[in-house]
Amino acid sequence: MKFISKVHGEITYDEKNIIIFNKGILGFDELKRFILIELEEYEPFKLLHSLEDDGVGLIVTSPYDFFEDYELKLSEDIINNLKIEMPKDVMVITTITLNSEAKKITTNLQGPIIINISNNLGEQIILDNSKYKIKQPLIGE
Repeated sequence: MKFISKVHGEITYDEKNIIIFNKGILGFDELKRFILIELEEYEPFKLLHSLEDDGVGLIVTSPYDFFEDYELKLSEDIINNLKIEMPKDVMVITTITLNSEAKKITTNLQGPIIINISNNLGEQIILDNSKYKIKQPLIGE
C-alpha cells in the first residue's frame, strides 16, 4: 500500500505492519493507525507516521540505544490492553524532539511508547518514576 506524507513524500507499507493505538498517542488522541518506518540513513532513528493525518509523523528511537540502564515495569493493565504474552514481543520507543544543535536534541523517557510486535497493538504510557525526564538530552554535556 502507499501513503503520501506531507513531509516525507510517498511511503510504501504493508497493511500487516499497521500499528493500532486504541487510545491514540498523547497530543493525537484521535489518531489510531500508524506505521513505523526505518530511517536507514539516520539509524537508530525511525519515523512513526499516522495513516490518518498526512502531517503527523514522529521521530522515535529505542531508549536503550542511548540509555542502557533505562528500565520500566509494565502494569497489568498495559499487558492486558496490548495482549502481551512474552517479553520478547515488547518494543519500547521514545519520541525525539529535534534541534539544529545536537546537544539540544531530547527524548521523552517519561512517556515511552510500548508496542506489542506480535499483534501490532501500541500504547503510550506515563511512568511514575520521576528519575526520567520528558526532555532528556540524548547527548551529555
